[in-house]
Amino acid sequence: MLAMNTLVDRLSASPAAPMPKSAIADDMAMIRAASELTRDLVQPSARIYWTDMLVSAFVGYAGIAAAILAPSTVWMLVAAVISVIALYRAGSFIHELTHIRKNALPGFRLGWNILVGVPMLIPSFMYEGIHSLHHNRTKYGTVEDPEYLPLALMKPWTVPLFVVAAAFAPLALVFRYGVLTPLSFLIPPLRKIVVERYSGMIINPMFRRKPPEGEFRRQWAWQEGGAWAWSTLLIAAGVFGWVPLRALAIFGAIAAATLVLNQIRTLVAHLWENDGAVLTVTGQFLDSVNVPPPGLLPELWAPVGLRYHALHHLLPGVPYHSLAEAHRRLKDALPADSQYHGANYDSLPKLVINLVAGSARGAAA
Repeated sequence: MLAMNTLVDRLSASPAAPMPKSAIADDMAMIRAASELTRDLVQPSARIYWTDMLVSAFVGYAGIAAAILAPSTVWMLVAAVISVIALYRAGSFIHELTHIRKNALPGFRLGWNILVGVPMLIPSFMYEGIHSLHHNRTKYGTVEDPEYLPLALMKPWTVPLFVVAAAFAPLALVFRYGVLTPLSFLIPPLRKIVVERYSGMIINPMFRRKPPEGEFRRQWAWQEGGAWAWSTLLIAAGVFGWVPLRALAIFGAIAAATLVLNQIRTLVAHLWENDGAVLTVTGQFLDSVNVPPPGLLPELWAPVGLRYHALHHLLPGVPYHSLAEAHRRLKDALPADSQYHGANYDSLPKLVINLVAGSARGAAA
C-alpha cells in the first residue's frame, strides 16, 4: 500500500474538473424491503467460513509449491494461476472480518491472520478500522473516506496507474514491515507517519489514520510483529541464499497478481462518480455495483460476496454466503421501477470501459 499511496499522491492528486453528482433521494421502499426481507440472513455460518477459508488457503499455498517445483513453464503457469485465484479468495476474507460481529465466529480472525494475513503481509489491522469509515453514512465518497477516489472524474491515466501500482505492492509491503516497522519504533516522528499513512489498505492519499486504542492496539501489535518477523525472514532468505531467488520470485509474482486482481475488482466496485458530497443511502447504493448471476466469472474475480458490492453497502451486516439469497428476494419483491435494479450490471469489461470513458469525458470537460 506504500507504493499506491506514494504514486497516487504524487501523480494523481490533481483531478480533472469534477462533475457534480446529482442528489438522489432515498428510496425508502427499497430500504424497508431490504431490512424486512433479510432479517433471517444475518447469522454467519462458522462451517462455511472456516471451510471456505481453509480450502482456499490450502489450494493457494499448494499452488505456490507446485509452481516452484513445476517441471516446465506451462505447468508453472497453470499452478500459478490456480494459486492466484485461491489466495485471492482466501485474502478476500479480510473484508468479512471487518463486518463480523464480535464473538460471532470465535477464533476466525486469529486463524485467518496466521494462515493468510501475516504470510501475505496483509494482516487484518490494515483493513479493520479503515473499511468501517467507507460505510459511514456521512463519510462515504468524501475526503474522510480512505477507500474512495473520484476515479471517473480524474485524469484518464489515473485508471491504469491505479492498477499498475498494485503490482509493486508486495515489495512495498516487505519494505514497510521489514524496514519501516523497526525504524519507526526507534524514530517516533517516523512512527507517526507510518501509522497515519502506511498502515491501511487505502487509496485516498489525503486520508490520515488515527493511532489504535484499547484491544485493537494489542491486536495491531501482534499482527505487525508477525508481519515484521515474516518479512525479515523473506529478506534474509534472499540475501543469504536460504531459498532460491527463483522460488522467492514466483511467490512474489503470485502475491503481486492477487493484489492486481483485487485492484481491478476495486475499479468496478463503484462507479467512482461522487465529487466529495455527502450522499444518501440510495445515492451510495447507486454509486456501487452488483454483478449478479447468471454470469459465473464474477465468482472468480469478485469472490466471497464481492459480486454483490452494492447490496453489501445496503446490508453490510449480511454475511457473504447469504448475499445471493438476499439479492434474489429483493429482485423478485421490488417493482421494475425500483432503484434497486439500477445497481445491477452484466460484466467486468463493460464496467472498466465505462470508467475509462467517464474519466476521458471528465478530462475533456
